[in-house]
Amino acid sequence: MALAAAAAPAIDRYDSLLGTLYDAALEEQGWQQALRALHELFAANYVTLILRPPGEDSDQGLMIVFGDIEGQGRITYLDYPHEVTPFVNLPPNRVFSVGDLMDMQAWRESPYYQNYCATHGVFHVLAVDIAASGSGTFRMRITRPESAPDFSEAEKAFCARLVPHLSRVLRLNVLLGRNESLRSIYSQVIGRLSVATLVVDAGGRIVEQNRVARELLASGDGLKSVGGRLEAYYPGDNQRLYQLLRGTLRKGVNDSSAQAEALSISRPSGRVSLGLVVEAVPAGEWRDDGDEPVLLVYVRDAEERMLLSDVMARQLFGFTPSETALVIELANGLSLEEAAQSLGIRRNTARAHLRAVFSKTGVRRQTELVRIILNSVVSLGRTTAQEKN
Repeated sequence: MALAAAAAPAIDRYDSLLGTLYDAALEEQGWQQALRALHELFAANYVTLILRPPGEDSDQGLMIVFGDIEGQGRITYLDYPHEVTPFVNLPPNRVFSVGDLMDMQAWRESPYYQNYCATHGVFHVLAVDIAASGSGTFRMRITRPESAPDFSEAEKAFCARLVPHLSRVLRLNVLLGRNESLRSIYSQVIGRLSVATLVVDAGGRIVEQNRVARELLASGDGLKSVGGRLEAYYPGDNQRLYQLLRGTLRKGVNDSSAQAEALSISRPSGRVSLGLVVEAVPAGEWRDDGDEPVLLVYVRDAEERMLLSDVMARQLFGFTPSETALVIELANGLSLEEAAQSLGIRRNTARAHLRAVFSKTGVRRQTELVRIILNSVVSLGRTTAQEKN
């Protein structure tokens, strides 16, 4: 019992440290807290996590540093003499100190120490290259000034005990970041198709929305956000909307094969009704029943212009800029005469462009042209205006 009581504070500190490390995987700002904890634990003047070493054309590496430095705790680019450091090509997941690699006289005479470490008050170094399975190698450096004692064998052993946890944390961070990047890309692609996407909970509260959805709700033309909840403009439509949300939730939350449900939403402007589709996100097998499930809501405005990529249209079909402009107007539902007027060109000029477009695409009718353009990947690319922003 006495031994357990004596060990309890140390276990609590270790538990707190691990919690701080794993929290860092969930948000970028968490790394500041994690490195601060290591900074205090090892009585260091700097703790550095090198995310990406400098490339061939740059002396700057992407890293997070905690210590007496501007921008501490934030991901930043800093000069790093990677070509002269003795801490290069270390065996992964093993902790090394300066004394493990060279004697102290050689260390003092090394260009890396004289030109870099000494100017930053760094003398004692604890180094480990952390291999995160399938996610690359990250380099951690913990340092002290010469006035402080060198890292002991016990401290090296404790650092080695942390390495497997740091490897998992970094792998989680990479995987979560990759998933977030993919989610962002998917959201952007859906937005280019002019589809509003919203994630709502069981009560209709909006959890996430893309740019198209924000603009649609801001207009209030058919759908709106009231107190953070998704609502239809007309009471009858709103009642049907929530019947659809509840019905989809009941049928789909435990059945991944459930069909998506659709609804037409009237608009006070008198424009064509919005088309709305709802589907449930199936509950994970390990999710507690108390967790609120979410629903995906897709909304399409049939009158909204398609954001067709002029860049891709030219690349795919070899159109000239003038031909591309005409094709985009036609694909958005204008007649040849309307397209010519919109572009400020003569009808005969538009006809000449259209003949060239027919020749390049191999079609003979305007309806066929519109079909192949809308079914191509032109709608998935960025426009010239978007590229400039």
